[in-house]
Amino acid sequence: MRYVDLTGSREAAGRSIRMRDMARRLPQLVRRSLALAWRVDRKATIGLLLCQAAAGVMQALGLIAVSGTLSALLAGGDVYDRLLRAWPSVALLAAAAGVRALLGITVTWLSSRLGPLMSREAEQLLLTGCAEVELCAYDEPDFNRDREAADRGAQVTGDLIDEGQDLIASGASFLAGAIVLAGVHWVLLPLLVMASLPQALAQVSAARVRYLANLRSNGDNRMLSVLRWHIYTKDAADQIRAGTMAGFLSGRYRQTVARINREDRAAADQSARMSLAGALCGGLGSAVVWAAVVWLLATGRISVGHAGTAVFALQTAGQSVRGLVAIGARAVRTGLYMDDWSNFLDKAGGFRMRRGTRRPEPPQTIELRSVTHRYAGKDRDALSDVSLTLRRGEVTALVGFNGSGKSTLSKLVSGLYLPTDGEVLWDGTATADADPLALWEQVALVPQEYARWPLTVRENITLGQPSPRGDAAVREACEAADADEVIDKLGAGLDTLLAREWLNGEELSGGQWQRIALGRAFFRQAGLLVLDEPTANLDPRAEFRIFQRIRGLAQNRMVLLVTHRITNVAVADRIIVLDEGRIVQEGTYPQLSQQPGLFQQLLSYQVTSDADDEKHEARA
Repeated sequence: MRYVDLTGSREAAGRSIRMRDMARRLPQLVRRSLALAWRVDRKATIGLLLCQAAAGVMQALGLIAVSGTLSALLAGGDVYDRLLRAWPSVALLAAAAGVRALLGITVTWLSSRLGPLMSREAEQLLLTGCAEVELCAYDEPDFNRDREAADRGAQVTGDLIDEGQDLIASGASFLAGAIVLAGVHWVLLPLLVMASLPQALAQVSAARVRYLANLRSNGDNRMLSVLRWHIYTKDAADQIRAGTMAGFLSGRYRQTVARINREDRAAADQSARMSLAGALCGGLGSAVVWAAVVWLLATGRISVGHAGTAVFALQTAGQSVRGLVAIGARAVRTGLYMDDWSNFLDKAGGFRMRRGTRRPEPPQTIELRSVTHRYAGKDRDALSDVSLTLRRGEVTALVGFNGSGKSTLSKLVSGLYLPTDGEVLWDGTATADADPLALWEQVALVPQEYARWPLTVRENITLGQPSPRGDAAVREACEAADADEVIDKLGAGLDTLLAREWLNGEELSGGQWQRIALGRAFFRQAGLLVLDEPTANLDPRAEFRIFQRIRGLAQNRMVLLVTHRITNVAVADRIIVLDEGRIVQEGTYPQLSQQPGLFQQLLSYQVTSDADDEKHEARA
């Protein structure tokens, strides 16, 4: 259950956090953050850039003012005259500091606006990318793993604007300090860079260690998320208690946490050792820089005023270099998470639906020609060389054992999957050549695992696509699905929110939800109605009513029925018997019930099971 990077690509990416690679990637990251910021709010982005440029100018003016102030105050003559000469520089210094403070507030304001917008935009792009892929993408293990990694990348996208702005600010501050420092004496600047280099290397190495530790714990973090969901949500609460699983699950959680803690402690210890070594070397380097300042002053190469200016410039430039490296290392690490996001969008693009543009009408016939389908990662076909024709006005039933290919066939007929081999033709147009959204407008689907949307009853029926006839159409669909009995008992009728965990929400039983799901299908005026185990959770009376109504629904539609209730398929015009992905029998209920074969076998099991149920009820 732990993630292993078999390709080594992400491990290699983590190890690429080095000074040279960081210097190469930082401009790319700044451009990427600015591009995304430009996408969500152009005015705020322009404002940020102008504020950062102005802040850099103010930083340089402040250092120049310091130099002028010190030179005036340390010069010879009357104290009053020296103060008078220093006054313009003091005023410039105060003005620069005030403007920088205002610019800092503005930058914080604009960044706080842009950060959440960028994260939401990244999440929206991620959601759009997922919604536009072929359904088969979710059968790919790599796709699902990368999707989860991309989700983290989307969450940290907003951090990149702050880090990008900090990088620009540190760069502008360093440039201002470097210009002033070079004006004092050229030898001080390279010495400063050399003194800052050990700490820079240590910080970059520590960032690499932390990222790699997080990468190695990625699978465990995913497991914690899964365990948390199952432990504290309602879905499995009854089974945890009835199965006395609380101790087992909590123990598994503690074991997983212990592994993560070991990785974190090892990374923290290694990072601390690296930082300590960098600080010691940096301290020696700083001693060399200050010794150079003293030597220049003692030999008369710089004045006392220039020496004072050098002190401030050294502090400014030194802090800027350390900030550039620290923020740069953090930004590169954030950039690696963003790489997961952008790489997933590229991968999603590879799975994006690229079908045709033909807009199908309600189908008269759907023909499967030698259709074969195999799911990703499987070593056998789910369907093999299936040929079949469905016609409007008919009810076609699919029966067979579990895993025989019934649900796969229904998804191919409805265009949710494209066949691995062969063709599915809607009135002669292959599903691969049709506009998928236009095709699905002609499909009403009730799958085995239907969604229980936390929406109102009305929205659960209409799926956000109301009819021009309004609630009259909704009530007709509910009546056809026997859902009207459910709605009449709800406090707010069609306006009832179907989520008990929300204020004034209500919860439905499994059978009641199934009626809502059937109501959705009956509401859609689609040419193809696909019902996959539509009465699995219904009581016998409701089940009988639904199957009686299916016959009437087929007058203007094509109905594909998947069910294990063999006795109920008598309503079908034609029955298709599947076994291990192949059609083994085909005919009407009277024909197949008298014909030796798999259908007769399935029917005998059903009759025996029903008889046993009747005996148990009689005894009760």
